[in-house]
Amino acid sequence: MDKAMPKSSEVFQANRDRAAPLLAKLRADGIGHLIGGEIVPSISGETFETKSPIDSAVLAPVARGGAEDIDRAATVAAQAFKAWRDMPATMRKKLLHRVADAIEERADDIAVLECIDTGQAHRFMAKAAIRGAENFRFFADKCTDARDGLNMPSDEHWNVSTRVPIGPVGVITPWNTPFMLSTWKIAPALAAGCTVVHKPAEWSPVTADLLAKLVKQAGVPDGVLNTVHGIGEEAGKALTQHPAIKAIGFVGESSTGSAIMAQGAPTLKRVHFELGGKNPVIVFDDADMECALDAVVFMIYSLNGERCTSSSRLLVQETIADKFIEKLTARVKALKVGHPLDPATEIGPLIHERHLEKVCSYFDVARKDGAVIAVGGRTHDGPGGGHYVQPTLVTGAHAGMRIAQEEVFGPFLTVIPFRDEKNAVEIANDVQYGLTGYVWTSDMGRALRVADALEAGMIWLNSENVRHLPTPFGGMKSSGIGRDGGDYSFDFYMETKHVSLAKGTHRIQRLGVPSS
Repeated sequence: MDKAMPKSSEVFQANRDRAAPLLAKLRADGIGHLIGGEIVPSISGETFETKSPIDSAVLAPVARGGAEDIDRAATVAAQAFKAWRDMPATMRKKLLHRVADAIEERADDIAVLECIDTGQAHRFMAKAAIRGAENFRFFADKCTDARDGLNMPSDEHWNVSTRVPIGPVGVITPWNTPFMLSTWKIAPALAAGCTVVHKPAEWSPVTADLLAKLVKQAGVPDGVLNTVHGIGEEAGKALTQHPAIKAIGFVGESSTGSAIMAQGAPTLKRVHFELGGKNPVIVFDDADMECALDAVVFMIYSLNGERCTSSSRLLVQETIADKFIEKLTARVKALKVGHPLDPATEIGPLIHERHLEKVCSYFDVARKDGAVIAVGGRTHDGPGGGHYVQPTLVTGAHAGMRIAQEEVFGPFLTVIPFRDEKNAVEIANDVQYGLTGYVWTSDMGRALRVADALEAGMIWLNSENVRHLPTPFGGMKSSGIGRDGGDYSFDFYMETKHVSLAKGTHRIQRLGVPSS
């Protein structure tokens, strides 16, 4: 007979039991930089505190990196670059698979630490470490063909292209799902043959510290991955300006991306940005309503709504709007807000008190704009007294309102009715962002027309966001520059080189030859 599934309360307690010794060690050791294979404090000796959004408890003192620490890390990365670049691809592949193994061995630890550090619900973070391992495995397997190019013969030359790693790169990652997103950037950079200086988000440094240690544990040579913690305006700015760093991969707010581009301009820094979104989910009246409803709720209220690909604007056809909103309202009211280590929790506390204030400020914005807060619209008294907010649903909105234009980045959904296909596309495109779009209809012709017309880098038809690693990930307009995923990542971390081999059959023009 199969064993009975453990109760939610038992899993909750098991998660807390697992977290307790990890947190005790974290508080005792603190978080330092990992530079050249050594854990070191900031040269200035300065630190800052990282706190849990659950109860504002201090998790650890964190080294506060500055320009001197970035310079040290960038110098080490530059020194380590040639040996890592020239290492046989089969060996790099083996080492990156070892990193994936190390991640999987610590997957449960990573999950609970991520929950406590970010406030994300365990039901989602339980998969974050596994996805991180998958990122390393995928790009490990691509090490051996990362340099592959094209064969382009002409009449008298044999033309081939190849790729070479660009050099030491900077990776700046965000505070939402930080472990998975760090691996998403670091794994392809290492597979390409680049060395990395990683500057994690200061609001969620815990699992970045663990990732750096796991990479070292796996046998990746010292100096290949260096992690410097600190404030964006200090360590981050120094990284984007450092002349030894050849490229910057950044995930975060659009305004920060603009600042990074300006900071990197004097050194002609290559940039890859995955920025904000105000993504539409368009539901036509012939859609599978129950599937569409599931996807709408999942894509805005999972991960606390703190995700760039969330479908924060629901565009629903007028003919079904009332019925759909009625069903949606019931679902939003039933969402469970709670402690992130509780497996029953669907929405945990927001990452930081400043972010909580930002999200809550849109409640007044919605009211002033004349919209209706159908559900939520206030903070939530959650366990630990942390940064909890009620999942919020806003109706009676139109495309010109701020709540339909600005990225809230929380569990906040704005509903906008539309008349027909043309009207839906107009509303969907009438924002500065262009990251993703979601379309629900049983008419495949219409689905393809809308997908073609939407100004977004990624479109899902009759589906929520399901990531497939070989496919390109990125946005248009203010949502970013460049693409992640598969060979698209190597286009950023590598330079393309053209080599032309003459067949010896063409004539070369002769200049400066004396006339006879």
